[in-house]
Amino acid sequence: MPELFLYGTLRHLPLLGVVLGRDARQIEAVPAELAGYDLRAVEGEVFPMLVPAPSGRVRGIVLRGLSEADLDRLRFYEGGFGYALRPVRLRVDGDEVDASAFLPTAEEAGRLRPAGAWRLDAWVERRGALELRAAEEAMAYYGRLTAEEIARRMGPIRRRAWAWLAARGRSPARDADRKVEVLEHRRAWLNFFGMEEARLRFRRHDGRMSAPVERSALMVGDAVVVLPYDPVRDCVVLTEQFRAPVFLCGDPDPWIWEPVAGLIDAGEAPEDTARREAMEEAGLTLQRLEPAGRVYSSTGSSGEFLHLFVGIADLSAPGRAGGGGAAEGEDIRTRIVGYDELMRGVDECRYRDMPLVTVALWLARHRRRLREGA
Repeated sequence: MPELFLYGTLRHLPLLGVVLGRDARQIEAVPAELAGYDLRAVEGEVFPMLVPAPSGRVRGIVLRGLSEADLDRLRFYEGGFGYALRPVRLRVDGDEVDASAFLPTAEEAGRLRPAGAWRLDAWVERRGALELRAAEEAMAYYGRLTAEEIARRMGPIRRRAWAWLAARGRSPARDADRKVEVLEHRRAWLNFFGMEEARLRFRRHDGRMSAPVERSALMVGDAVVVLPYDPVRDCVVLTEQFRAPVFLCGDPDPWIWEPVAGLIDAGEAPEDTARREAMEEAGLTLQRLEPAGRVYSSTGSSGEFLHLFVGIADLSAPGRAGGGGAAEGEDIRTRIVGYDELMRGVDECRYRDMPLVTVALWLARHRRRLREGA
């Protein structure tokens, strides 16, 4: 097998191990150098690129003894980013050697725009944990999906990786001796969302371990919900859009009134998502955000975690009447609703979106304070 030159993120051995499905420390790796190039970051991406430079030199490593199965897994992972194997000439231990390296395809190369210098240690500190988790989900579909199919899903995969890291960072609210044993775990399905299945045991309230149980979860990521509120005019903005799950469960009216809402992108703070979604869905600039809760939307079926806000806004001259992302198939209209009408809708069970009811009830508790401070 030809020797493989690594110059970018796969030099991070934990990531290489996830991609290969085995301990990367067992693979022979030696320092190598590629002349005639500089290593640069790529605008809007998390990986680097090689840029021709007559006096440039790029240091990396050469992997030896890879199997065809190893190369196939690497092609699957790198293919998702538009990279393919190409021949290169390297200097290894003072000798010139032929090797292969993953370089962008002609189509991908035309899209990439070089930025500043790229360093592996800075990438590991800033993005390493996120990309490692994302790679775990992506590689779980090796042999089941194509590299192109994975590429189309990398955005949602990274959102879920970001949410997973955020969840791991939360302090447990209870004693730490609660125990869960995972007997089997499978990533069963992947599209915009993912479905995970597990066979597990957990510590019961009486101290004993439960019998094995099988459970499934829809993996969504973290999201924000923000109810725009004008404390001077005492009104809110609601959005309405078609919701496929409501239709698929048999409801004859799948157009749902909701607050502004959206998924948190990888690397994004919930507050930034709230402001972005308010502009995208309702054309609104929020003056400030009032935290209204941090909750799971449906603990029995989904891993979605919601950051709830009331967004203070001037609704005397609201933004556009409708919005949403055309690329995501969204068709959203907005409506200004007075506070009393909002609460009548809650009391009469006319609103069917749980986050809307939750944030409306929070507003009822804090409305006086918000109006007095307006």
